[in-house]
Amino acid sequence: MIRLAGEDDLPLLREVERAAGRPFADVGMDLVASDEPPSLAVLREFQEAGRAWVAVAEDGPVAYLIAEVVDGCAHVEQVSVHPDHAGRRIGFRLIETLAEWARDRGLPALTLITFTEVPWNGPYYLRCGFRYLTDDELTPGLREIRAAEAVAGLDAWPRACMRRDL
Repeated sequence: MIRLAGEDDLPLLREVERAAGRPFADVGMDLVASDEPPSLAVLREFQEAGRAWVAVAEDGPVAYLIAEVVDGCAHVEQVSVHPDHAGRRIGFRLIETLAEWARDRGLPALTLITFTEVPWNGPYYLRCGFRYLTDDELTPGLREIRAAEAVAGLDAWPRACMRRDL
């Protein structure tokens, strides 16, 4: 079941994020694997704005998606699935939930920024209907996010912006 995140979910989302990050160590991306999840305060901002969704199993949240609006598009800030629940299309269902939210608000597309060579990132999002944006297609907001990511060291691995028209 997918639903809007509640206040009680927020600490559990941090645990989901830590677990979802661990596989990055297996592909030599220790910086990503050890990155701290968003703080409770940051998660609360998304939750209170109605832009945080959770996928819930019998034992609680197993995945989540937080989004913002960037340059008039619904932007996937983070989507994470606990590895114990991977391969069940939970991430895709969360993305579809965001797509419905965006359509209801008249937004034309979903955007995100991802690692291009990590199988559960760029190649996965291509299968979800996203396409890579060229440099000429980047909006000011996406450029700003990319610049902040570069400062954080994420450009140590190939990254790109993606878009899925709705």
